Amino acid sequence: MSIANNYQKTRKVIPGNVTIILAGKGRTNKEIEEVIDAGAEDLGENYVQEAERMYEVLGEKAGKVKWHMIGHLQKNKINKALKIFDVIQTIDSQEIAEALNERAEKIGKTVPVYIEVNIGDEEAKSGVKADYRVIESLARGISQLQSLRLEGLMTMEPQVENPEDSRPYFQKTKDIFDRIKDLNLPNVDMKYLSMGISGSYKIAIEEGSNMVRLGTVIFGER
Repeated sequence: MSIANNYQKTRKVIPGNVTIILAGKGRTNKEIEEVIDAGAEDLGENYVQEAERMYEVLGEKAGKVKWHMIGHLQKNKINKALKIFDVIQTIDSQEIAEALNERAEKIGKTVPVYIEVNIGDEEAKSGVKADYRVIESLARGISQLQSLRLEGLMTMEPQVENPEDSRPYFQKTKDIFDRIKDLNLPNVDMKYLSMGISGSYKIAIEEGSNMVRLGTVIFGER
């Protein structure tokens, strides 16, 4: 089955209120072009340099999708990231939020951001510790930054053999999401819960995700 068919088939079975982010890491421009032509509207990239190359190669098609940063954002890549990405899903400290805000302010851009939660507290993964108080503190800090708009949470669950084992992690993230939303902080509009990948998106959606990041299920194995 072609990439276009995979996308259209997947789009039909995923509820309409759930955004599909195409995980573009390691994919060719031909693969990305095919899925954009099939109707895809959101593209996620893990690395600024890869995104730069893809943006350039896609030409006018680059403007047909919303670009999401779904990998760790380094301070020294902020200026380049601001030129490409419409959304930064991986804010994991007040320091990076302030640096992003300062540079966004200089170019007159307001950036939608999500807090990345390391829901399994895994050492090898970036993201904020899965402690509600820490996440609330960061949300309050971001709410004070005029060039950022906090719009959600993002998480990557620990790798498990049985997707069902991801459920408790998704439930915990949804609970944190709801609690942050209920704070009604200024400059914060909690709309998106970005969780679930190719092997786990069905469980994630059942647990409240309204944004999934899909690679293999659309493109096949790398």
